[in-house]
Amino acid sequence: MTIKVIFYKTHMKLDDTDKAILRHMQNNGRITNLELAELVNLSPTPCARRVKRLEESGIIDKTVTILKPQMLGLNLIAMVGISMDRHTHDRFITFENAVKNMPEVLECMVVTGQTADFLLKVIVRDMQHYETFLLNKLTKLEGVVGVHSSFVLRDVICRTALDV
Repeated sequence: MTIKVIFYKTHMKLDDTDKAILRHMQNNGRITNLELAELVNLSPTPCARRVKRLEESGIIDKTVTILKPQMLGLNLIAMVGISMDRHTHDRFITFENAVKNMPEVLECMVVTGQTADFLLKVIVRDMQHYETFLLNKLTKLEGVVGVHSSFVLRDVICRTALDV
Protein backbone atom coordinates (compact mmCIF):
# COMPACT_ATOMS: atom_id res chain seq x y z
CA MET A 1 0.00 0.00 0.00
CA THR A 2 1.29 3.44 -0.93
CA ILE A 3 0.06 6.34 1.15
CA LYS A 4 0.83 9.88 0.18
CA VAL A 5 1.61 12.00 3.22
CA ILE A 6 1.87 15.76 2.86
CA PHE A 7 3.81 17.76 5.43
CA TYR A 8 3.15 21.47 5.47
CA LYS A 9 6.02 23.72 6.33
CA THR A 10 5.64 27.41 6.69
CA HIS A 11 8.53 29.43 5.42
CA MET A 12 7.06 32.54 6.97
CA LYS A 13 8.39 33.88 10.22
CA LEU A 14 5.64 35.26 12.46
CA ASP A 15 6.39 38.21 14.69
CA ASP A 16 4.37 39.19 17.76
CA THR A 17 2.07 41.44 15.71
CA ASP A 18 1.30 38.64 13.24
CA LYS A 19 0.52 36.33 16.15
CA ALA A 20 -1.74 38.96 17.75
CA ILE A 21 -3.58 39.41 14.44
CA LEU A 22 -4.12 35.65 14.20
CA ARG A 23 -5.36 35.39 17.79
CA HIS A 24 -7.88 38.21 17.33
CA MET A 25 -9.08 36.90 13.97
CA GLN A 26 -9.56 33.38 15.39
CA ASN A 27 -11.59 34.88 18.21
CA ASN A 28 -13.77 36.99 15.91
CA GLY A 29 -13.72 36.31 12.19
CA ARG A 30 -16.01 39.27 11.58
CA ILE A 31 -13.67 41.81 13.12
CA THR A 32 -13.22 44.86 10.91
CA ASN A 33 -9.77 45.87 9.75
CA LEU A 34 -10.12 49.11 11.71
CA GLU A 35 -10.93 47.26 14.95
CA LEU A 36 -8.13 44.78 14.34
CA ALA A 37 -5.61 47.52 13.61
CA GLU A 38 -6.49 49.25 16.89
CA LEU A 39 -6.12 46.02 18.87
CA VAL A 40 -2.66 45.28 17.45
CA ASN A 41 -1.44 48.90 17.49
CA LEU A 42 -1.11 49.37 13.74
CA SER A 43 -2.67 51.78 11.32
CA PRO A 44 -5.32 50.22 9.06
CA THR A 45 -3.24 49.97 5.85
CA PRO A 46 -0.28 48.03 7.32
CA CYS A 47 -2.74 45.84 9.23
CA ALA A 48 -4.63 45.00 6.02
CA ARG A 49 -1.32 44.23 4.28
CA ARG A 50 -0.33 41.82 7.05
CA VAL A 51 -3.70 40.04 6.91
CA LYS A 52 -3.40 39.74 3.12
CA ARG A 53 0.12 38.32 3.50
CA LEU A 54 -1.13 35.78 6.09
CA GLU A 55 -3.93 34.75 3.72
CA GLU A 56 -1.64 34.47 0.70
CA SER A 57 0.86 32.39 2.69
CA GLY A 58 -1.87 29.87 3.52
CA ILE A 59 -1.64 30.38 7.28
CA ILE A 60 -5.16 31.81 7.17
CA ASP A 61 -7.05 29.09 5.35
CA LYS A 62 -10.57 30.53 5.41
CA THR A 63 -12.98 32.52 7.54
CA VAL A 64 -16.16 30.76 8.63
CA THR A 65 -19.22 31.28 10.79
CA ILE A 66 -19.66 28.63 13.48
CA LEU A 67 -23.27 27.60 14.02
CA LYS A 68 -24.89 26.03 17.07
CA PRO A 69 -26.00 22.59 15.86
CA GLN A 70 -28.72 22.21 18.50
CA MET A 71 -30.41 25.38 17.25
CA LEU A 72 -30.71 23.64 13.87
CA GLY A 73 -32.06 20.39 15.33
CA LEU A 74 -28.76 18.53 15.03
CA ASN A 75 -28.48 16.89 18.44
CA LEU A 76 -26.44 13.72 17.98
CA ILE A 77 -22.72 13.53 17.27
CA ALA A 78 -21.07 10.21 16.52
CA MET A 79 -17.41 9.32 16.14
CA VAL A 80 -17.40 6.53 13.58
CA GLY A 81 -14.51 4.19 12.88
CA ILE A 82 -14.56 2.71 9.37
CA SER A 83 -12.60 -0.40 8.39
CA MET A 84 -11.91 -1.06 4.72
CA ASP A 85 -11.54 -4.39 2.95
CA ARG A 86 -8.41 -3.39 1.03
CA HIS A 87 -5.73 -0.84 1.73
CA THR A 88 -5.26 0.44 -1.79
CA HIS A 89 -4.95 3.99 -3.01
CA ASP A 90 -7.98 3.63 -5.31
CA ARG A 91 -10.16 2.17 -2.54
CA PHE A 92 -9.27 4.99 -0.15
CA ILE A 93 -9.80 7.73 -2.77
CA THR A 94 -13.21 6.27 -3.70
CA PHE A 95 -14.26 6.28 -0.03
CA GLU A 96 -12.91 9.79 0.58
CA ASN A 97 -14.72 11.21 -2.45
CA ALA A 98 -17.98 9.59 -1.35
CA VAL A 99 -17.93 10.96 2.21
CA LYS A 100 -17.03 14.46 0.96
CA ASN A 101 -20.56 14.59 -0.46
CA MET A 102 -22.29 13.56 2.75
CA PRO A 103 -23.44 16.64 4.70
CA GLU A 104 -23.65 14.58 7.90
CA VAL A 105 -19.85 14.09 7.88
CA LEU A 106 -18.11 17.03 9.55
CA GLU A 107 -14.63 15.52 9.54
CA CYS A 108 -12.95 12.53 7.93
CA MET A 109 -9.45 11.44 8.88
CA VAL A 110 -7.24 8.55 7.84
CA VAL A 111 -5.98 7.03 11.08
CA THR A 112 -3.52 4.45 12.28
CA GLY A 113 -3.08 2.56 15.54
CA GLN A 114 -6.68 1.36 15.61
CA THR A 115 -8.67 -1.29 13.82
CA ALA A 116 -10.26 1.52 11.82
CA ASP A 117 -8.80 3.01 8.67
CA PHE A 118 -10.93 6.17 8.79
CA LEU A 119 -12.39 8.14 11.66
CA LEU A 120 -15.47 10.24 10.92
CA LYS A 121 -17.18 12.90 12.98
CA VAL A 122 -20.85 12.73 12.06
CA ILE A 123 -23.70 15.01 13.14
CA VAL A 124 -27.39 14.13 12.76
CA ARG A 125 -30.76 15.03 14.26
CA ASP A 126 -31.26 11.91 16.35
CA MET A 127 -30.67 8.15 16.54
CA GLN A 128 -33.23 7.43 13.82
CA HIS A 129 -31.43 9.83 11.48
CA TYR A 130 -28.13 8.14 12.35
CA GLU A 131 -29.56 4.70 11.59
CA THR A 132 -30.76 5.92 8.18
CA PHE A 133 -27.37 7.50 7.48
CA LEU A 134 -25.55 4.33 8.55
CA LEU A 135 -27.69 1.84 6.64
CA ASN A 136 -28.44 3.89 3.51
CA LYS A 137 -25.13 5.65 3.03
CA LEU A 138 -22.09 4.46 5.00
CA THR A 139 -22.49 0.71 4.83
CA LYS A 140 -23.37 0.89 1.13
CA LEU A 141 -19.98 2.36 0.22
CA GLU A 142 -17.71 0.03 -1.69
CA GLY A 143 -15.03 -1.49 0.52
CA VAL A 144 -16.56 -0.74 3.92
CA VAL A 145 -16.37 -3.93 5.99
CA GLY A 146 -16.62 -2.57 9.52
CA VAL A 147 -18.29 0.33 11.29
CA HIS A 148 -17.81 1.16 14.97
CA SER A 149 -19.88 4.03 16.35
CA SER A 150 -19.33 5.94 19.57
CA PHE A 151 -21.75 8.68 20.57
CA VAL A 152 -20.76 11.96 22.18
CA LEU A 153 -22.50 12.48 25.52
CA ARG A 154 -21.23 16.06 25.94
CA ASP A 155 -18.41 18.30 24.80
CA VAL A 156 -15.73 19.00 27.37
CA ILE A 157 -13.55 21.06 25.05
CA CYS A 158 -14.50 22.21 21.58
CA ARG A 159 -11.96 24.64 20.15
CA THR A 160 -11.39 26.07 16.75
CA ALA A 161 -8.56 28.43 17.67
CA LEU A 162 -4.93 27.32 17.44
CA ASP A 163 -2.33 28.48 19.96
CA VAL A 164 -0.11 30.95 18.11
